[in-house]
Amino acid sequence: MARSAVALTLCLLLLPVTFGLLGTLLPAFGYLPALGGLEISLEPFRALFATPGLGSAVLLSLVTGLSATVLSLGMTMVFVAAFAGTPMLSRLQHLISPLLAVPHAAAAFGLAFLIAPSGYLIRLVAPVLGIDRPPDILIPHDPFGLTMIAGLTIKETPFLFLVTLAALPQVDLAAARRLAASFGYGRIAGFVYLLWPALYRQIRFAIYAVIAYSSSVVDVAVILGPNLPGTLATRLVQWMNDPDLSARFLASAGAVLQLATTLAALVLWLGLERIATLVRRFLADGGHRFVLARILRLASLLVVCLIGVSVFAGIGLLAVWSLAGLWQFPDLLPQSFTLRSWMAALPRIVDPLITTLATGLASTLIAVLLTIGCLERESQTGRYGGDKSLLLLYLPLIVPQIAFVFGLQILFVASGSENRLAALVLVHLVFVLPYVFLSLADPWRALDRRYEIIATALGRSRLSVLLSIRLPMLVRPILTALAVGFAVSVGQYLPTLLIGEGRLSTVTTEAVALASGNNRRVIGVYALLQTLLPFLAFTLAALLPALLHRDRRDMRV
Repeated sequence: MARSAVALTLCLLLLPVTFGLLGTLLPAFGYLPALGGLEISLEPFRALFATPGLGSAVLLSLVTGLSATVLSLGMTMVFVAAFAGTPMLSRLQHLISPLLAVPHAAAAFGLAFLIAPSGYLIRLVAPVLGIDRPPDILIPHDPFGLTMIAGLTIKETPFLFLVTLAALPQVDLAAARRLAASFGYGRIAGFVYLLWPALYRQIRFAIYAVIAYSSSVVDVAVILGPNLPGTLATRLVQWMNDPDLSARFLASAGAVLQLATTLAALVLWLGLERIATLVRRFLADGGHRFVLARILRLASLLVVCLIGVSVFAGIGLLAVWSLAGLWQFPDLLPQSFTLRSWMAALPRIVDPLITTLATGLASTLIAVLLTIGCLERESQTGRYGGDKSLLLLYLPLIVPQIAFVFGLQILFVASGSENRLAALVLVHLVFVLPYVFLSLADPWRALDRRYEIIATALGRSRLSVLLSIRLPMLVRPILTALAVGFAVSVGQYLPTLLIGEGRLSTVTTEAVALASGNNRRVIGVYALLQTLLPFLAFTLAALLPALLHRDRRDMRV
């Protein structure tokens, strides 16, 4: 069973990406018999490069992806360097951890409601500055993508922060602190010189995944990014949804260009890694003590708190707008509260909600079962994954979604299958599985194996030991992995849009589709519901173990 789980997991990680890329590459070179493309040709690329504004779209994708990654990683490094090993880190970890449950689209909507020209921040200062109408400035959809960079940074910083905290036990923090202090180095300088290189090696694949996502994201770009021109990914979605089917060739060529753009971003990042290494060595050799360490420490604390407050404030605004009656500018609160928006949205939201729940639960359960099978096989053989297995896990996250999901859509349509829900579950599984595995792997490996050794010595089988000892003791991590996987599935926009083809929609696709309508009350309903679903999953993951282990004091810890 365990061996079969490993083989099936490998297939689910490799085959969709491989066949999806193949399904994108062939039409990009003119070969798609279903649309009359019977010969290999460069015509799709000629049409692509003749498209106005293409260079600006590519440059915008590169700049926003790299900028968001640099800011997220920089803030994570400085904050962890300043507060690692202190109670402050533990307290802020509890603040930041729930931010992972907030989907990117919901966080982007919340930020837009907060900083828009008629947003809440302007309303707060309007009485002081004498503003009686929204200023005529472009904040969301600004041409330089600054708001989009801010939105991506707000979501990716908590992710990198928690990934770094998970890797922190792999280094000897206390010994490094003592060594650095003995030579007169402060917290930040000692951390950067002694510990950061080893930590960076532990989290580098997560950073590559952030680059790939940020340089090819669609939903955040639609909500916060520039419109004319938009990013390359948003242009591709427009071509993919074009009623003229011949645009599929152009879209395929664009998807290949998006893959090349993301690869270019990764190559540029590798160059930045080399430069950062040289700078770190130069500073270390020169004995630089970071005289501004105190300012950096306070700034990092302020920024991390600001990220948490902005996300939670955005969610609060989503809730208020979903219940708002008349709310004129510059009033701080609506004149009345009503359930009218919820009542109007409920009939239309039932089908997307059912699809969201069915897809999320099915893909997450399959992912957890496969992960348990793989980890059990690992326990049996004693072989623990290294860099190669991590690369395999991150492969669907490092390769841009649009580069291979579009190919899967073409292959699925060509197959003639009508079972779209099953296809949607399988595609979601490709993205859910890595997160579930990474969430469960460390607790699984950390469990004391002496429990199993004793049970085996008493004559219990491997399956019996798994069901009666290991799984009950790991209920909390398993439920947490289920919550993580469900949150990832709920947040999937592009795979649902392409594989569902309009016949299957989720709460996320409906919320993003409303972005162009600018009806804040309806957007608030959908985006708030999109946020509540993962929060409900994490709440159940926290409460159920306490309920199951209410008569076992040590198991409640």
